[in-house]
Formats: sequence, C-alpha cells, structure tokens
Amino acid sequence: MYKRILLAVDGSEHSLRAAKEAMKLGELTTNCIVDAVHVVEFSKSKTEILHAQSQEELELKRREQLEPVEKLLTQGKIMCRLEILHGEAASAIIEYADKENVDLIILGSRGLNVVQEMVLGSVSHKVLKLAPCPVVIVK
Repeated sequence: MYKRILLAVDGSEHSLRAAKEAMKLGELTTNCIVDAVHVVEFSKSKTEILHAQSQEELELKRREQLEPVEKLLTQGKIMCRLEILHGEAASAIIEYADKENVDLIILGSRGLNVVQEMVLGSVSHKVLKLAPCPVVIVK
C-alpha cells in the first residue's frame, strides 16, 4: 500500500474530509507517514503579514489551521509530519511530492462549478494533471 501520503490542507471543511480519507488509507499500512502540507500563497501572505503582530503570531496562526488534521491523524495512530510551504499551491504541492517521493497525494475539492474552474483554475485539477504519483480528490 502507500507508505508516504501527502495530504494538502488549508483549514477548510474540504481538507478535513480529505484528512479522514488519508487516515483510512494510512491505517491500512504499517509505518505509513502522512505529510500534512499547508501552502501559504504569496498573494495572501502579504495581507496576513500586515495584520499579524509578529512573525511568531503569524506562524502560530498557520499551525493552528493544521491542528484539527494533526489531532485526527494521531488519533488514528498515524505518524504525521506538518509542513508549511510558500508559493503557488499546486506547484508547491507537486514539487514537494516529487522531492519527497510520496506514493499518493490526497486533497479536498473546493467544489467549483465548470465556469468557475475555467476562469479561476483549480488547485486540485492542476495537481491531478501534473502530479508525479496517483492523486485522490475528496469531495
């Protein structure tokens, strides 16, 4: 089965559902490691930095977004590593997956309709097209 799973999380309900699926798959394999990855996009990070009191507060706020996922995975007795990356979400996820030789990528779908996806693009769609390994998109 999958020894190394990359779980892309953003603090949303979609990513929590994806975490539940990662837990199910991770429990099927002994010594499975789930890398919970949160990507801070440059366009959003400017606003976060301006509103934060300090770098420590900003880092704490980002870690808090990963806390529910970490709790869920550790309850399932799955080894979990938390990573915060910077850049464009799809590219950062793909680069991390390639560099770390993950076996599977799991991410939530935002539920965009066809027009929204055409205009805005979709992180899950980009990852699906360019990933170096299988991808599970959770609705």
